[in-house]
Amino acid sequence: MNAAIRSVTRAAINHELEVMGIMHGYQGMIDGDIRKLTSRDVSGIIQRGGTILKTARCEEFKTREGRKKAYDQLEKAGIDAVIVIGGDGSFTGASLMSKEYDIPFVGIPGTIDNDLYGTEYTIGYDTALNTIVTAVDKIRDTASSLNRVFFVEVMGKEAGFVAMQSGIACGAKGILIPEVKGQLDKLRQILTKRVKEKRSTIILVAEGEDEGRAIDIAAKFQKEFTGIDIRTTILGHIQRGGSPSAVDRFNASRLGVGAVEALLDDQKSIMVGLMQNEIVHVPLNKTVKLHKDIDRDLMNIADILI
Repeated sequence: MNAAIRSVTRAAINHELEVMGIMHGYQGMIDGDIRKLTSRDVSGIIQRGGTILKTARCEEFKTREGRKKAYDQLEKAGIDAVIVIGGDGSFTGASLMSKEYDIPFVGIPGTIDNDLYGTEYTIGYDTALNTIVTAVDKIRDTASSLNRVFFVEVMGKEAGFVAMQSGIACGAKGILIPEVKGQLDKLRQILTKRVKEKRSTIILVAEGEDEGRAIDIAAKFQKEFTGIDIRTTILGHIQRGGSPSAVDRFNASRLGVGAVEALLDDQKSIMVGLMQNEIVHVPLNKTVKLHKDIDRDLMNIADILI
């Protein structure tokens, strides 16, 4: 997100606009935790993970009263347009407030799940994929040395984009995602074959998989395949941090400039996204209401390569 913050700040200043940073997301908007950003303030942050503006969950913003407090703080600070970096929750709040107070909100997609409708890319996704591939490469060394089966759990409670693409990239022999039901029979066939060949196996599991968490699935198969050593690794929040990849830095920079240009073009209540490597504008209400389906071509590629 820092690359986007840097880009928004410098693009706005280039157009002689004043930029204010709202700390701790919507909670900071309600509390009035707002400070001016200069070009110097965003110097040296493009390589840093996370966000210098911090973030926080805010139940109060979900209420009309909370959004009224937030709007009063925006007026007090002289803010007449807002750029929001986030996902479903952030965009839902932005869409509501934009309608209630006729203030322009422009969203920049920022979620490692890459599950927002209307864009092929979200900030953080590429870095998360690289983190997973690096971790699985290291796990594979142990798996190969000891002929073990490793179930590796990655993020994705409601969408399997992370598991699918990282699974293909690291050569996993099985990929379990929420979008596909009844995958255990196929996985059972894969493990049966691998046991006969006495070969190590990596299985990637999205944390929202219908059959349960990776540790539960691994325990189930360990009872069936008593002759093999099955282990589980949960990558957890290491997927959400670290220095951003070149792809994330580049695309976040493009989207930041695109968001400022959208505001200057009198756009409101839209998200700037990337489709076929071009900046697109998508209504915020569509990004939160419509479902982005997993790429069926990728699923076919995964089946071929297993």
